[in-house]
Amino acid sequence: MANDKKLVEAITPMEEDFAQWYTDVVKKAELMAYSSVKGCMIFKPAGYAIWENIQKEMDARFKKTGVQNVYLPVFIPESLLEREKDHVEGFAPEVAWVTQGGLNPLQEKLCVRPTSETLFCDFYSKIIQSHRDLPKLYNQWVSVVRWEKTTRPFLRTSEFFWQEGHTAHATEEEAEARTVQMLNMYADFCEQYLAIPVVKGQKTEKEKFAGAHSTYTIEALMHDGKALQSGTSHNFGDGFAKAFGIQYTDKDNKLKYVHQTSWGMTTRLIGALIMVHGDDSGLVLPPKIAPVQVDVIPIMQNKDGVLNKAYEVKEALVKAGLRVKVDDTDKKPGWKFSEQEMRGIPVRVEMGPRDIEAGQAIIVRRDTREKTTVAIESLAEEIKNILDKMQTEMLERARTHREAHTYVATNYDEFKDVVANKPGFVKAMWCGDQACEDKIKEETTATSRCMPFEQEHLSDVCVCCGRPAKKMVYWGKAY
Repeated sequence: MANDKKLVEAITPMEEDFAQWYTDVVKKAELMAYSSVKGCMIFKPAGYAIWENIQKEMDARFKKTGVQNVYLPVFIPESLLEREKDHVEGFAPEVAWVTQGGLNPLQEKLCVRPTSETLFCDFYSKIIQSHRDLPKLYNQWVSVVRWEKTTRPFLRTSEFFWQEGHTAHATEEEAEARTVQMLNMYADFCEQYLAIPVVKGQKTEKEKFAGAHSTYTIEALMHDGKALQSGTSHNFGDGFAKAFGIQYTDKDNKLKYVHQTSWGMTTRLIGALIMVHGDDSGLVLPPKIAPVQVDVIPIMQNKDGVLNKAYEVKEALVKAGLRVKVDDTDKKPGWKFSEQEMRGIPVRVEMGPRDIEAGQAIIVRRDTREKTTVAIESLAEEIKNILDKMQTEMLERARTHREAHTYVATNYDEFKDVVANKPGFVKAMWCGDQACEDKIKEETTATSRCMPFEQEHLSDVCVCCGRPAKKMVYWGKAY
């Protein structure tokens, strides 16, 4: 079919080599460039614009719940990092250290922030004295550094952007409510804004955040059947508070420890967008997140009035609240179509002399390449309808793909066969023993993704050892 014609030949087909396809899309869509520092990347305008849209939407959602933005230093003294034993052990292999300032060695090593729990704890210990000071609902938008052994653009880099929320509460119940609230916010954002369906659940003891009482996660499934942790929310209990002496006097004038949370999502969401929605022609961006929603492409633009009409159309669409560009380069229309597809712009508007004379234009959807001829005066309304439909259908397609690649295993032979031959999520029962979790990872490379909040009874026994099962777990290979 003509609609299936591949316009972009410079991208490796995903079924041929998914990893190379991903790299090709990232580079050809000009989302990033490699820097001179191994493991670090340069965000190009197209890539950074996606992050800006994520940041804008999420920041507004945070603030509606009372969260305020702050900024804490990029450096953490070694003594401060070591205050919480489990935390420092969890991050030690990835920490970058500063040992010299100018020409002089430092008296104390400084860690380049891999995460900011210890800084927030130190800060809170100084500003929280009374129950009247609670809750503290802070967040920061920053970059962090983790010295990764292997890197991949957006998915795993030595420096990456994220937001990290850190809150302090009077009671355990308040902290737990905030932890779950933020996870639900992440899940809603991913599904309604990014069109990425997620599974919500709790991490196992082995996989939880270093120093946390409990970790909740949203897990997404990529096109190649691998899982991607897409956001986490942690309940710290009072562990960090005891390590850092964060206490307050309650209404009865009794001294108590605060209860804390931490929650974050990162630029790996851009990687998720690519791998969930992309095709062999490049990016396919959901309309809500796309920096440019409409690409107006004038045909035979050197003809009188064509370019002027294209700009008129752009102005009208912008007034209607759409994000629009006009491709007025001197390239041929076919090249412009390829460029629009590669960059994932949700719709393009084609208009040439004959179209303008007839008072119409052609709208082409990026995801389905469906073409619609529309009167120019009705363009704004029709495009909005198409974008709304596209947003909904992209989520539905992604959810259908996930369900088609989610399997059930009730014994270990079946489990190993599914993991080896059917990329995707595997649902299976677990006894709760880390030894089984370790064995599964060692023998299959699959890891526990989460214990979903919506539990199912698949069998009475653990898929690995055959002992009585306690939880149903989503398993999968991950990035």
